[in-house]
Amino acid sequence: MKFAGLIIGLAAVAAVGAGATSATAAGADAAKGKTVFARCVACHDLNTGKTLLGPSLKGVMGRKAGSVANFAYSPAMKAKGVTWNATTLDAFLTAPMKYAPGTRMPFAGIPNAQDRADLIAYLQQSAK
Repeated sequence: MKFAGLIIGLAAVAAVGAGATSATAAGADAAKGKTVFARCVACHDLNTGKTLLGPSLKGVMGRKAGSVANFAYSPAMKAKGVTWNATTLDAFLTAPMKYAPGTRMPFAGIPNAQDRADLIAYLQQSAK
């Protein structure tokens, strides 16, 4: 049982070590994330699952990148092979075109780590 406690302790240290890049980090505010999402709403639907200029973000957490049916993803996004979670979304939202060179998403990114954390917290609670 001491080993199990050690594993849990190491997992906690790893989670804390993720710092502000994790949407579950202390201080992430989903209500503020809704405001940040205003930058996304012209291209992405969150509630109905409807595809607009970009794929729907409904159910994005835990979804494999490039997998929404009937959306023409770039080969770069299809080949990325990631599953969206707080860490992968944070990296992508920092600079989409650097994260997935060749992506068709014409968005410079969200440079502010707190804005990204807030947005990810909002997506975690809203995009189910």
